[in-house]
Amino acid sequence: MSDLRNQINSLSAAEKADLLDTVWESLEADAVSLTDAQRAELDYRIARHEQDPSAVIPWEQVRAGLFKGP
Repeated sequence: MSDLRNQINSLSAAEKADLLDTVWESLEADAVSLTDAQRAELDYRIARHEQDPSAVIPWEQVRAGLFKGP
Protein backbone atom coordinates (compact mmCIF):
# COMPACT_ATOMS: atom_id res chain seq x y z
CA MET A 1 0.00 0.00 0.00
CA SER A 2 2.87 2.42 0.70
CA ASP A 3 4.08 1.95 -2.89
CA LEU A 4 0.65 2.99 -4.10
CA ARG A 5 0.73 6.03 -1.82
CA ASN A 6 4.14 6.99 -3.19
CA GLN A 7 2.81 6.72 -6.73
CA ILE A 8 -0.20 8.87 -5.85
CA ASN A 9 2.00 11.47 -4.16
CA SER A 10 4.08 11.75 -7.32
CA LEU A 11 1.02 12.75 -9.40
CA SER A 12 0.14 16.32 -10.26
CA ALA A 13 -3.01 17.83 -8.79
CA ALA A 14 -4.82 17.35 -12.12
CA GLU A 15 -3.75 13.71 -12.29
CA LYS A 16 -4.92 13.15 -8.71
CA ALA A 17 -8.29 14.67 -9.58
CA ASP A 18 -8.58 12.36 -12.60
CA LEU A 19 -7.67 9.39 -10.41
CA LEU A 20 -10.28 10.41 -7.86
CA ASP A 21 -12.92 10.60 -10.59
CA THR A 22 -11.93 7.14 -11.82
CA VAL A 23 -12.11 5.66 -8.33
CA TRP A 24 -15.47 7.33 -7.67
CA GLU A 25 -16.87 6.00 -10.94
CA SER A 26 -15.67 2.50 -10.05
CA LEU A 27 -17.57 2.75 -6.77
CA GLU A 28 -20.68 3.76 -8.66
CA ALA A 29 -20.15 0.79 -10.95
CA ASP A 30 -20.04 -1.46 -7.89
CA ALA A 31 -23.60 -0.32 -7.19
CA VAL A 32 -22.99 1.38 -3.89
CA SER A 33 -26.42 1.32 -2.38
CA LEU A 34 -27.65 4.46 -0.70
CA THR A 35 -30.70 4.94 1.40
CA ASP A 36 -33.33 7.33 0.08
CA ALA A 37 -32.28 9.81 2.77
CA GLN A 38 -28.61 9.60 1.73
CA ARG A 39 -29.48 10.06 -1.93
CA ALA A 40 -31.70 13.06 -1.09
CA GLU A 41 -28.87 14.64 0.95
CA LEU A 42 -26.39 14.15 -1.88
CA ASP A 43 -28.84 15.62 -4.39
CA TYR A 44 -29.37 18.60 -2.08
CA ARG A 45 -25.62 19.19 -1.70
CA ILE A 46 -25.00 18.90 -5.44
CA ALA A 47 -27.80 21.37 -6.16
CA ARG A 48 -26.40 23.88 -3.64
CA HIS A 49 -22.94 23.56 -5.16
CA GLU A 50 -24.30 24.04 -8.68
CA GLN A 51 -26.14 27.20 -7.55
CA ASP A 52 -22.94 28.75 -6.18
CA PRO A 53 -19.75 26.80 -6.99
CA SER A 54 -17.60 29.49 -5.35
CA ALA A 55 -19.16 28.92 -1.92
CA VAL A 56 -16.73 26.23 -0.87
CA ILE A 57 -14.07 25.74 1.76
CA PRO A 58 -10.78 24.51 0.31
CA TRP A 59 -9.76 21.02 1.47
CA GLU A 60 -6.50 22.39 2.87
CA GLN A 61 -8.47 24.68 5.19
CA VAL A 62 -10.81 21.90 6.27
CA ARG A 63 -7.89 19.53 6.90
CA ALA A 64 -5.97 22.15 8.87
CA GLY A 65 -9.03 22.67 11.08
CA LEU A 66 -9.34 18.94 11.68
CA PHE A 67 -5.77 18.55 12.85
CA LYS A 68 -5.27 21.71 14.86
CA GLY A 69 -5.09 21.38 18.60
CA PRO A 70 -7.78 22.45 21.06
